[in-house]
Amino acid sequence: MKEKESTIKLAIAPIGWTNDDLPELGGEIPFEQCVSEMALAGFSGSEVGNKYPKDPKVLNKALELRGLTICNAWFSSFLTTRPYKEVEKEFIKHRDFLYAVGARVIGAAEQGHSIQGQDKPVFDAKPVFTGAEWKNLCEGLNRLGKKAAEKDMKLTYHHHMGTGVQTAAEIDRLMENTDSELLGLLYDTGHLVFSGEDYLGVLDKWMGRIRHVHLKDLRTAVYKKAVKEKWSFLKAVKEGVFTVPGDGNIDFAPVFRALKKAKYSGWWVVEAEQDPAKANPLEYAIKARAYIREKAGV
Repeated sequence: MKEKESTIKLAIAPIGWTNDDLPELGGEIPFEQCVSEMALAGFSGSEVGNKYPKDPKVLNKALELRGLTICNAWFSSFLTTRPYKEVEKEFIKHRDFLYAVGARVIGAAEQGHSIQGQDKPVFDAKPVFTGAEWKNLCEGLNRLGKKAAEKDMKLTYHHHMGTGVQTAAEIDRLMENTDSELLGLLYDTGHLVFSGEDYLGVLDKWMGRIRHVHLKDLRTAVYKKAVKEKWSFLKAVKEGVFTVPGDGNIDFAPVFRALKKAKYSGWWVVEAEQDPAKANPLEYAIKARAYIREKAGV
């Protein structure tokens, strides 16, 4: 049997150009500029933003002209706060759209009780799920994973600041109580380091479950201020807590080495929400692409 090879594809998220959670950031930047600059910077994939055409034919044509493909899109699940059938209905719509635009990965993040979009201190007001909520979440994700598998798609879970699955311990609980065949992990460097976790420890522990990767750097000075002054998640973003790989303080070299050694196959996505007025999106996309080429040989 031939040994599995590492096949890594590079994408970039539109959040550096135009922010769905903070519409004032990049509100004036059109979809066409966003995807054109992604291609110009040397990326072959993109995640989906709110400005992207909702008609798969229109979106596919715009992407094909630029040699891009869609690799994933965020799905907000509410398995802890809403009936499962309601969530499943929205999930199937989301799944079918993604399938039609070429994606085979779906990144879900539980938004029940989330404070990521609220003006609340991101650590002090962080939600903590009850036992019953954990049960609903884990069982619900397994069921959604089956729905994804119907289209030969992979459901991945995106741990995120300000939500009930943020810490390494919460990631452990989620992974340990879900089916590895039905749910993978979307590994995000920036959210782990912001949460104060051992980002390499999580990578090593759950490497076998990682189906999608977000490469997000963090500026330590801004992070320390965010913690000290009890900022909300969105204030931290506005103030520049995140940046592209190679521009902040996270060491990505061991991440790249570990993923390649494990024969990871899938997408690496540069995903660094910033204010485009402060961080020119094309300039930072080119910077990220050069850094990944230099440090990972990809």
